[in-house]
Amino acid sequence: MDFELTEDQVALCDGIRDLCRGRFDIDTVRGLADCGGVDRRLWAELAGTGVFSLVVPEADGGVGLGWVDVALVYEQLGRALVPGPLVGTLLAAGVVDGAVVGLVERTDGPVLVEYPDVLDALLVVDGGGVWWVDVSGLAVQAARAVDPLTPVGRVAELPQGDRVADPDGWADRAVLLSSALQVGLALGARELAVAYAQERRQFGKPIGQFQAIKHMCADMYSREEVARAALYFAGCVMDSPELGDVSRAVSGARILAAEAADHNGKDCVQVHGGMGFTWEIDAHLYLKRAWALTPSFGSLDEHAERIAATV
Repeated sequence: MDFELTEDQVALCDGIRDLCRGRFDIDTVRGLADCGGVDRRLWAELAGTGVFSLVVPEADGGVGLGWVDVALVYEQLGRALVPGPLVGTLLAAGVVDGAVVGLVERTDGPVLVEYPDVLDALLVVDGGGVWWVDVSGLAVQAARAVDPLTPVGRVAELPQGDRVADPDGWADRAVLLSSALQVGLALGARELAVAYAQERRQFGKPIGQFQAIKHMCADMYSREEVARAALYFAGCVMDSPELGDVSRAVSGARILAAEAADHNGKDCVQVHGGMGFTWEIDAHLYLKRAWALTPSFGSLDEHAERIAATV
């Protein structure tokens, strides 16, 4: 079995990486905090590349790729800290009209809705289906956000809405996409830490030459690679269910990706030392985005229990 990326997949990653470098550099991304996390012009450019229509069949105007390819693209978006309702907008393609689409899971209590001020539509997933909810009629209360680039609002009770799709597979797809973003966050945090360790000098040499820093960066790389392997496997299983249990593969990817993003974010702060805790250093953005992504569509304990139920 060939585990290497194909030439087309390498080109796909390179293309998204170049797009992010050119249109979503870190200064631009930081500036998006002033406009609710989404700039309509940049969002339209992102949509114009086909990012949100990756899995839509070519016959319907999409790109017609598989979930492994989607994972590759979303990993690069996470690496660049691209904000916005990336998960909901992709899953909504071909289901509802809307340039900026949020996605939440219905619960018995209040729900936190991300990017409430910029959404064109909101999709709600529950056991009975996927429901379109009119965002203009939502009573949204401001809530404190963990990530400055992921504003959230509190909705006491979601209306039922109009049913637009069956619920089968929606939660697993959302978890796969979130996991891909978190693998990208783990990658970005590790790259930031390594770059600083190579340039910061202490006692006449780069701090990356000290054993403690070397071990920390090596651990970051190991977590990232393990999480990436689980993510790609989950994408393969989603594309070809005969390869394994989709729910188990997706939950495994989620646990490893969330832990890699969390620990790499913390280690990135640690490598930067005292200045790593400051607003000016980008380390906290990776860590906070990781925290913002983790609670959606099941806690890590719930995903662990889902894996345990299959063994």
